[in-house]
Amino acid sequence: MRLIAERLDRISPSQTIAISSKAREMKAAGQDVISLSAGEPDFDTPDNVKRAAIRAIEAGETKYTDVAGTLALRRAVADKFRRDSGIDYKPEEIIVSTGGKQVIFNAMLATLNAGDEVIIPSPCWVSYPDITALADGKPVLIPCGQNNGFKLRPEDLEAAITPRTKWFMLNSPCNPTGAAYSAEELRAICDVLLKHPDVWVFTDDIYEKLVYGGFKPATIVQVEPRLRDRTVTMNGCSKAYAMTGWRIGFAGAPQHLIRALDKLQSQSTTNASSISQAAALEALTGPQDSIGEMVAVYEQRRDLVVQMLNEAPGITCHKPEGAFYVFPAIHGCIGKTSSRGTRITDDQSFVLALLEEEGVATVHGAAFMYPGHFRISYAAATGDLREACTRIQRFCQGLE
Repeated sequence: MRLIAERLDRISPSQTIAISSKAREMKAAGQDVISLSAGEPDFDTPDNVKRAAIRAIEAGETKYTDVAGTLALRRAVADKFRRDSGIDYKPEEIIVSTGGKQVIFNAMLATLNAGDEVIIPSPCWVSYPDITALADGKPVLIPCGQNNGFKLRPEDLEAAITPRTKWFMLNSPCNPTGAAYSAEELRAICDVLLKHPDVWVFTDDIYEKLVYGGFKPATIVQVEPRLRDRTVTMNGCSKAYAMTGWRIGFAGAPQHLIRALDKLQSQSTTNASSISQAAALEALTGPQDSIGEMVAVYEQRRDLVVQMLNEAPGITCHKPEGAFYVFPAIHGCIGKTSSRGTRITDDQSFVLALLEEEGVATVHGAAFMYPGHFRISYAAATGDLREACTRIQRFCQGLE
């Protein structure tokens, strides 16, 4: 009798984690490796947030909370949505989970039946298709090319919708491309969704605060309030407050769906860590200066990386609006051979050769359902980024 459930055959281990693990192994063996594969800020959690967690421990706030999160935190999340996006949610329309990934997992598992379709623009975060498949759904990927800034065209969304479509999932700013949608761009997408009243919308806005050059981010319900009753607006503390390890994500949605997510979460993790919730409350209600400081540094890094990558033979790098990633095309490198004799047949062989020959860890585009590219995270020290891009230039110059 088989031990491992067949459903696990539908998914793969996170390929971003796999590359990071290989880079750590090489470092442990004494090799000089610059890792640009992990999707987390290199900044520390702000001091006021850490102090709030310490106070919570000392005050004995170490017990179970409501499954959906403390009332104080849910009110703070509702205030955040109102303040930043003009969306009114009541505390009972908010759920706090153990990271944004659990919000997505809960939403898909609570709503998908076998064969239901989830439309996902690609390139996309590696977990969206696998979470969909694990919940018995069918991922429907819509390719979004660099020539359109890696953004979804409304006519392509229209063409992808079928009677089996249950969800449309949108990540803005996007991992892995950094592409972000303005209110005007979302308006055209909302117009399509209004024509299909049975399609639900899931917006992953986790990188919302990390935008550059005066860009104004927007989210679906902000642009079209008529979609509020069939939209999940998800966000969290991981990126904006450098709190990846604290594992706090949250979402606003219609109350009947929040009840379903609460029911599911009650039989898995129950509440998110009470200590992390206290820290998240301070993050959302305390000083916000750290965000602007991070954004200023990220913008300088983005500009440096884009410039240096575009100087590398065979690489074309689009300048993104947000997040802390670039997703350069390597079409001019494929089919060539590295200076050490490695044949570059695709994006995976490119990133493996780059790691082994130059000690730069990145992630191949196929991991994000979009081959012919690779992802660099510029959430790394500026000096490391400059050195890494110099090595990438040298690697590409050596291709013949």
